[in-house]
Amino acid sequence: MLPTPFHIVNEGLAFLMELAGLALLAWWGWSTGQNTLLRILLAAGAPALAATVWGLFAAPKATFTVPLVAVLVVKALFFGSAALALHSLGRTRAAVVFAVVAVANTALAELDRYHRT
Repeated sequence: MLPTPFHIVNEGLAFLMELAGLALLAWWGWSTGQNTLLRILLAAGAPALAATVWGLFAAPKATFTVPLVAVLVVKALFFGSAALALHSLGRTRAAVVFAVVAVANTALAELDRYHRT
């Protein structure tokens, strides 16, 4: 179990990583679109789809209660998509750092939850 200050910092980092993931998907959408309409649709649609799936299955108060493995798959798809979006924007090192931080943060959070229950 993480000491309380580390638990709070890790939970805060998780929230910031989620926001960053949504921002990266929006940036990717805007940069990928070939015209203004497509840019707007991708910049709004990619993060909206990701947030919807997250809210349904991976959020702390998700709509559906699913096994831990399903939650981890959703998180892997979300953070993996954001890292791939960053990579496709030519920011490979940043994408690797983002992915490593996401994996470490998620692993710590899940281990901490396991030990707190």
